[in-house]
Amino acid sequence: MKVSELAKALHLSSSELLVKLKALRVRAASATSTLDADAVNRVRKALTVRAPAKKAAPAAKASVKKSTKAPPAKAAAKTAVSAAKTSAAAKAAPTAPSVPRAAVAKSAEPIIKPARPVATAPSSAAPARPAAAPSLHLAPAARGARAAAATLAPPKPKPPAPVAPSAKPAPSPEALTAPPAAAETPAAPKRLELRFPVTVKDLAQAMGMNASELIKYLMQQKIFASLLHPLNEAVATKAAQAFHWEVAPQPTLEEQLLQAAEPDPAHLAPRAPVVTFMGHVDHGKTSLLDAIREAKVAEREAGGITQHIGAYEVLLDKGRVTFLDTPGHEAFSALRARGANITDIVVLVVAADDGVMPQTVEAINHANAADVPIVVAMNKMDKAEANPQKLKQQLTQHGLIAEDWGGKTIMVPVSARSRQGIDQLLEMLLLEAELLELKADPTCPASGAVIEAKQTKDRGPVATLLVQHGTLRIGETIVIGHLIGRVRAMVDDRGHRVKEAGPSKPIEVLGLPEVPQAGDRFLIVPDDKLARQLAEHRQTRKDLQAVLHPKRITLEELHQRIAEGKLKELRLILKADVQGSLEAIVQSLQKLDAEKHEVSFKMLHIGVGDINESDVILAAASDAIVVGFHVGVDLKVQVLAATQGVDLHIYQIIYELVGAIKAAIEGLLEPTIEELFVGRAEVRKIFPTSKGLVAGCMVTKGSVRRDCTIRVIRGKDRLAETTIGSLKRLKDDAREVQEGVECGVLLAHATNLQVGDLLEAWELKKVARKLD
Repeated sequence: MKVSELAKALHLSSSELLVKLKALRVRAASATSTLDADAVNRVRKALTVRAPAKKAAPAAKASVKKSTKAPPAKAAAKTAVSAAKTSAAAKAAPTAPSVPRAAVAKSAEPIIKPARPVATAPSSAAPARPAAAPSLHLAPAARGARAAAATLAPPKPKPPAPVAPSAKPAPSPEALTAPPAAAETPAAPKRLELRFPVTVKDLAQAMGMNASELIKYLMQQKIFASLLHPLNEAVATKAAQAFHWEVAPQPTLEEQLLQAAEPDPAHLAPRAPVVTFMGHVDHGKTSLLDAIREAKVAEREAGGITQHIGAYEVLLDKGRVTFLDTPGHEAFSALRARGANITDIVVLVVAADDGVMPQTVEAINHANAADVPIVVAMNKMDKAEANPQKLKQQLTQHGLIAEDWGGKTIMVPVSARSRQGIDQLLEMLLLEAELLELKADPTCPASGAVIEAKQTKDRGPVATLLVQHGTLRIGETIVIGHLIGRVRAMVDDRGHRVKEAGPSKPIEVLGLPEVPQAGDRFLIVPDDKLARQLAEHRQTRKDLQAVLHPKRITLEELHQRIAEGKLKELRLILKADVQGSLEAIVQSLQKLDAEKHEVSFKMLHIGVGDINESDVILAAASDAIVVGFHVGVDLKVQVLAATQGVDLHIYQIIYELVGAIKAAIEGLLEPTIEELFVGRAEVRKIFPTSKGLVAGCMVTKGSVRRDCTIRVIRGKDRLAETTIGSLKRLKDDAREVQEGVECGVLLAHATNLQVGDLLEAWELKKVARKLD
């Protein structure tokens, strides 16, 4: 069941239900998210249990009011009855049998009569003291009768049982029953709140035990750890449970700040949808977006292909829409995945003439993984080769069924060139946004994600942010990853300076110390102290994760490959114009898997910005290659590279850069050896000479060349493999002897030849290896 359907069944709005789902820890991204049967039953049960509790409160208040308005006679009667019951319960307790049970059940007259047995029994005075306590709970008349009995009784060596509670009273009936109840209740489990990962030393201190005991337990679990070794949540929880501790994750500083910045349901307001264009390369994503924004972005890009994510805001008649333009290359998979995580609607652009391509399927998978609705734009409908029916059939195989075929996927035929279907596409996007009921709180502290980041000469580090909640303002302290900055200026997609940016607003921010990572989350914090603590916490967590999940090669493999001389290394210094391009290039190079082919692929330095002198000096000292993508190189840097002998390359298309690196790696690979059979000769006679044994042979197949490798075969055994020292035809030297011709062969290395041996000639050819 979808969230919107459940909200209607519970008479709630989708936004209110999403807030309640978050409180119940049920994962749901939007109103179109699907909930399983267990989640639906859990939500219904939680909401139906809370509703009667509120209605029961007035009933309780009414009963209290009725009891206060009861007549005094009835109240006194109730008090007397309750007191009698209390005294009877006290008598039923295991005490000394000094006073009969029937004496308590009768009126004031029987209370006086037992005075005589009390006087005659010498041992009844002492145990009578605990039984006097229930008289404190009797009606006033009963207390008066008890006082009269005390005055009529004969004098005793000990004072009579006191009536007033100033003397040491016996424990109340509740206190008498307390010890058995306490004995039945089990002790509360010991509880720990920890932040993960946690070191062995900190975990032992939290449990109040010696660290050696914890290390001993870990060794029994085949986990060899030192005092400062970090333990993840699973290992730490299991270890604590072994010592009878219950572990709960302690909220981190970041979680506390995020909880404080959560949107207030009372302040939720409609926001603009964030739309991402996805699809295969050259299927017209940027051209289609240009048709909407009436701008020419594709013409400014190298090769007509978008190189990094751009964010644009479009004002329509019925509202505002934010568009993210993600590239269609396979190399930009990470950027496309990042776009799907911050978007509300995905527009899948598919060329009607080409149909579904590999990147099309990849885009569908990224959108489905993010639980984002898909609207298909069938582009290039103005071409004669366009076949929308075939395209719908192909999309059906990937779970996208058109509405006119009985499915739920909106498919709109469009043409970026002729502007056909643009208005219909925008209308469908606004309709889908209305169904999602997108809302955000503009009053909470701003938070969102980094879409793009780059280094500029005049403005320094610049980050393109997408505000998802709250309002970003100039002068606020911002934390992005481990970076701390202050918002100095904000520029929108049209180049206008603004003072604030609300939800779903893409904005360029200045005032950061470094270029942040694309895809990082940003958060506004109230003061610099909290900002520093949050940045340090994020950096520490990143370092610990690197320790917990390192990429290692075993010592055996390392020593073996170095000893055999097979381990070679290609060192690179990579510079790109923006962070997104840099990330895409690194991921494309990692796909080459060079280490599997005996080549170590090492990045000495990667960065954003132009190639400078420091890069060239590092390359010269490390024997590395400098590769730049879409960056500039000053003349001074070029002269330095030429004098230092540094290989420097600049590329404008990512595919060309990756191809060049691939060729360089293939040049370092050891070539494969292919063996080609040339011919065979049979030894007919042996001639001893001063230089060695000369074999008189007859070439029986193919030919024998002087540059061939010779294998000596005797029966089924290979005796030796050597080369030819001398090859003669009669008395003349020969380079090659053909089939059916006699020759004399002197092998380069002495071999015990016999008549009848076979000499096989083989050519060993080196073939350049290619990366798979």
